[in-house]
Amino acid sequence: MLTLLGAGVIGYLLGSIPFGLLLTRLAGYGDIRRIGSGNIGATNVLRTGSKTAAALTLLLDLAKGWAAVVIGGAWGEDAALVAASCVIIGHAFPVWLGFRGGKGLATACGVVIALAWPVALIAALVWLATALLLRYSSLAALVASVIAAVLAPFFSDGPTAVLIAGIALLIILRHHANIRRLIAGTESRISLTKG
Repeated sequence: MLTLLGAGVIGYLLGSIPFGLLLTRLAGYGDIRRIGSGNIGATNVLRTGSKTAAALTLLLDLAKGWAAVVIGGAWGEDAALVAASCVIIGHAFPVWLGFRGGKGLATACGVVIALAWPVALIAALVWLATALLLRYSSLAALVASVIAAVLAPFFSDGPTAVLIAGIALLIILRHHANIRRLIAGTESRISLTKG
């Protein structure tokens, strides 16, 4: 029980590191929460015009998801799943930011790479294709999340597949405002012309 608790705490603390906020402040862009959508994730960091800061945010958010699973996995499969759950919760609801964090896609990708890499690879390719074709990061995230949940039972055991489906559901719920804007036709498209 103590190992599960430790895995959960480590996962949450890793997840709650707001790399997007830290990187944009270090780069002199100010508080990312006052730019664009106000989200701390890579897509909103891209709106500063810095592809470098956005890429670093993406990689670091992904890395913390992967690291949480690997650290938890040192204590067993159950601890790995607990750490995986908590790193996503930490990213979405970080205590340092008043429980207002990111939507979790990059961190979820890191988690799924560690738990079921074929699912992560296919979902990432689907995200990339959707984003390039339609230029909506939010829609790409939604489609990739659904794909991951559908594929998980074919590439992982039952508990892992359930966890991946739960993560996908949380990501979809975190995109509720984006879904409304997509339906209304007011969602912002990805811009690749800056920076």
